[in-house]
Amino acid sequence: MKYLVASDIHGSAFWCARLVEQIESEAPDKVILLGDLLYHGPRNPLPEGHDPREVARMLNKYADRIIAVRGNCEAEVDQVMLDFPCMADYAVVFDGDQELFCTHGHLFDSDHLPPMSKDACFVSGHTHVQVNEVKDGHRFVNPGSVSLPKDGIHGYAVYQDGAFELKSL
Repeated sequence: MKYLVASDIHGSAFWCARLVEQIESEAPDKVILLGDLLYHGPRNPLPEGHDPREVARMLNKYADRIIAVRGNCEAEVDQVMLDFPCMADYAVVFDGDQELFCTHGHLFDSDHLPPMSKDACFVSGHTHVQVNEVKDGHRFVNPGSVSLPKDGIHGYAVYQDGAFELKSL
């Protein structure tokens, strides 16, 4: 299976449209969204092209392929706007024997891991910085932020054949 992983859209229709272009060109089996989908939150600047309703409309076209988790900026009203579940704190995805523990990153992080198998990969967003590294026997992957990157890379990741690749929009 091929997974496209993205996080921290923060309601930017401009950057979500770029993400949708990548969903179309990458043609993943599933899209994993790691939270902070519709709103920018009180600590972030307003992202370019802020239009949460348009972001919801764009994402809803892929509802049958989306696995999503709640970020620290999600609210109950977001679930009303979205045609796919988005309020779980985490999702565990299995690709063959490989376990992907997917969460936003505000409840669990590399210093506060959830219970997971020894070889599990920890996949999170929240920091707005791309990461793909092995530490203490676990792979840690962060696709970065679609709309408000702190490392200058409007990013996402692709997981296929047991490997992650970090990409930019």
